[in-house]
Amino acid sequence: MPRVEFARSLTRHLVCPPQEVAATSLRAALDAAFVAVPELRSYVLDDQGAVRKHVAVFINAQMIASRTDLDIALQSEDKVMVIQALTGG
Repeated sequence: MPRVEFARSLTRHLVCPPQEVAATSLRAALDAAFVAVPELRSYVLDDQGAVRKHVAVFINAQMIASRTDLDIALQSEDKVMVIQALTGG
């Protein structure tokens, strides 16, 4: 099963340990993680279901290209990592 992990910046504020989820898409994997920790949904996704600008999502160390298209297929050995995106200037 795919594994969903959250960066320390999130786990510092919410109890959200790594989870193995029964999911075949990124959207389904995130939804499964949100069932366990509902508070994460509003931090990770906006009101339209897109990944927020201050969040980055990686699948096997590759950042997803679209914040709105989360119907990316996952394989059982995939690792999803959700982190706080860095900003600066």
